[in-house]
Amino acid sequence: MSLLSFKGGVDVSGNKEATEKLPITECPPPERIFLPMRQHIGAPAEPVVKVGDEVKIGQVIGKAGGFVSANIHSSVSGTVKKISTKKIMGTDTVLVEIENNFEEEYLELPSYKNSIDDLDTAKIRELLAESGVVGMGGAGFPIHVKLSPPENKPIDTVIINGAECEPYLTGDHRLMLEEGAQVVKGARLIMKSLGVDKAYIAIENNKPDALAAMREHVKDEDGIEVVAMKVKYPQGAEKQLINAITGRYVPSGGLPMDVGVVVNNIASAKAVADYILDGKPLVDRVCTVTGSGIKKPMNVRIKNGTLLSHIAENADGMTEDFVKLVLGGPMMGIAATELDVPSTKTTGGLLFLNEKDAKIPETQPCIKCGKCVEVCPVFLQPIYIARYAEKGLYASSDKYGALDCIECGACSFICPSKRPLVHNIRMAKRKILELRKK
Repeated sequence: MSLLSFKGGVDVSGNKEATEKLPITECPPPERIFLPMRQHIGAPAEPVVKVGDEVKIGQVIGKAGGFVSANIHSSVSGTVKKISTKKIMGTDTVLVEIENNFEEEYLELPSYKNSIDDLDTAKIRELLAESGVVGMGGAGFPIHVKLSPPENKPIDTVIINGAECEPYLTGDHRLMLEEGAQVVKGARLIMKSLGVDKAYIAIENNKPDALAAMREHVKDEDGIEVVAMKVKYPQGAEKQLINAITGRYVPSGGLPMDVGVVVNNIASAKAVADYILDGKPLVDRVCTVTGSGIKKPMNVRIKNGTLLSHIAENADGMTEDFVKLVLGGPMMGIAATELDVPSTKTTGGLLFLNEKDAKIPETQPCIKCGKCVEVCPVFLQPIYIARYAEKGLYASSDKYGALDCIECGACSFICPSKRPLVHNIRMAKRKILELRKK
């Protein structure tokens, strides 16, 4: 079978060699964790504990603030010391601070390891609403919402996204190698929750060991197929993945459910199985710590709410020429302003860069080469959207489809003049949404 792909996109250097063969290790738990009540798209969770309360691992300390929200569970056992508000990435966020007693006391939760066949759709969705599981590929969309499509949008296909096309990141790769059986169980539960009998596990072809491992795990599974994807960025973007595998196009302004598909990340699928089969809420995750600015790159399991500074210390600290930390990968990640902020459910990568790698190239005038148009996976004209944004003409950016931009960064990457295209488009999107609200 030929490798599957989509139109557009760019070839980027993977830079995965530093961690792709490193097994997942455990980050030593910190003395204190700081759990943000905003770790997902939608309404923030609301604290349901008070200062002085004793808590256990897996206990709900933040209750979902609505349907599009997610529970927050304690990742350590100990005592609630403080509830405060801190500005994180420009947003006021409520933090629940818990002092770790290092006794690793777990709240006993029901598991359905021996009764999975008896679980119906309603029960699975009920459990997932409790689980705190969100999209762990970066977006943080609550999974119970994604798995509750309207009746007029029937789903016939599930895609489990193991492409991991973002450079440097290898956490999903390692999960497929080390915990692939649990990933498949999660995929089966997702299928059952939707009443779907067809699922694909999509993996880029630069991970032959993961392809082999997952094919071994699904060999006796009806309806689950492992498909090899061409190595191209952004192969893991859900709309592009849908098109590559099914040939369907998600319409402008639409969602995958509009074409009968639901996409979930590898880590999210595993987290579904962890909760339903083992009674373990989403209290930790695998994160790739890498880059030229960190001394010891690694794939490490971290407890949610762990300060980034603690994670860096576990990797032997930063190099002398470290200057920049990116949350995520180099294409879609966001620069962090400080290290004393906590990890969340979506912290899948910490990219530490030295001065050489972090240097921003000098911007030159546009030469109208059209390369940004050629590589755009959403078929936009990035240069016009960005140029209107620079001039404050946001209505014009809107007419050129700014809100359809998936912010993959392919246009900025390919631009010979090093124009900050995706930065300006991102700004335009924010302004357009503000204007629409008004």
